[in-house]
Amino acid sequence: MAGHRVFPLSCVVQQYAWGKRGSNSEVARLLASSDPLAHISEDKPYAELWMGAHPRGDAKILDDYISQKTLGQWIAENQDCLGSKVKDAFNGKLPFLFKVLSVETALSIQAHPNKELAEKLHLQAPQHYPDANHKPEMAIALTSFQGLCGFRPVEEILTFLKKVPEFQLLIGDSEATQLRQSVNSDPQTVASALRSCFSHLMQSEKKTVVEQLNILVKRISEQVSTGNNMDDICGKLLLRLHQQYPGDIGCFAIYFLNLLMLKPGEAMFLEANVPHAYLEGDCVECMACSDNTVRAGLTPKFIDVPTLCDMLNYTPSPSKDRLFPPLQSQEDPYLFIYDPPVPDFTVMKMEVPSSVTEYKVLVLDSASILLVVKGAVTASWPTAQAAIPLQRGGVLFIGANECVTLKLTTPQDLLLFRACCLL
Repeated sequence: MAGHRVFPLSCVVQQYAWGKRGSNSEVARLLASSDPLAHISEDKPYAELWMGAHPRGDAKILDDYISQKTLGQWIAENQDCLGSKVKDAFNGKLPFLFKVLSVETALSIQAHPNKELAEKLHLQAPQHYPDANHKPEMAIALTSFQGLCGFRPVEEILTFLKKVPEFQLLIGDSEATQLRQSVNSDPQTVASALRSCFSHLMQSEKKTVVEQLNILVKRISEQVSTGNNMDDICGKLLLRLHQQYPGDIGCFAIYFLNLLMLKPGEAMFLEANVPHAYLEGDCVECMACSDNTVRAGLTPKFIDVPTLCDMLNYTPSPSKDRLFPPLQSQEDPYLFIYDPPVPDFTVMKMEVPSSVTEYKVLVLDSASILLVVKGAVTASWPTAQAAIPLQRGGVLFIGANECVTLKLTTPQDLLLFRACCLL
């Protein structure tokens, strides 16, 4: 057993209804490339690839010496592989879940509670909030990726109130006036006005929402068909969301929240209490191990509007402030580090040109999980019996303080992502 602290993983694919179908999905393409026996059904959704030790999707270890174990079982028996600080800080568990997402239809308008609120919600309603942990998460685009994140600047919301009478009607005159008057006030007054507007919208009567949405959809559809509305991204988005979730209050949330269009390599970080929704595209995601999500629209799942409206961070900011840029490593010109202000996880991106024949992976005092997105390598380390081939879609678990060398086996650039915990 000693020495087997680096091994490939076979990871769980989740086929949620919102995922891209068949080989349109990056999740399915990664799976097909890494496992020649995998059969991809073109009519099935391939939504998420889970790389970690989550009880609902624990990866299997592909190593003859550690046969038939899941990653979670093995970590429980070999806690030193986490790294001493990580082991102590997270009670001998891997603190993150690493994922690839392929999004076809929008995921719910949602936010995640902080630790204090998570503990409270878990005590009150464990059937809806299954654990007591927070759930910060970060998405890094693999293809162009669209999402909603955080409240827009107030001026933008006021413009929509002018341009979209149906939105104004649901907000109500007194709330809209309060928001207009808050423009040059202190941040607390602005946040309070935003809270009133958003809460009023989200608590609108279902019948009124459906009526106003139908009027709005009809008007935008007519503008699009006469070519009057081609530059209005929000108009097109509204039509798409209404098609996916007819009559849903979440369709109006686009007028409150920043629309982010991430290019490959760009990221957004979603800390506690930030409203967000993934809309379309493929991304790498890393999150703290938790299933706590408070939802308010664009979903058939349990909705908890009072909790959401109460917990949200109502500080507005421009969409560019919602981007989370990586830092380039000083020691390694090919390494970019996305290090959010939470202890649970950090993600590294490595872009290695084909001219480099051998690449040493940074030694960390943390367990980590490495994903090959482009290229092919063989991985070796001092105690390895033999080098392990990794194709696109290959996933490698690396125990703390292990020294792994990757040899490029095809003359193409490498793109790798690695999740770890930098305490």
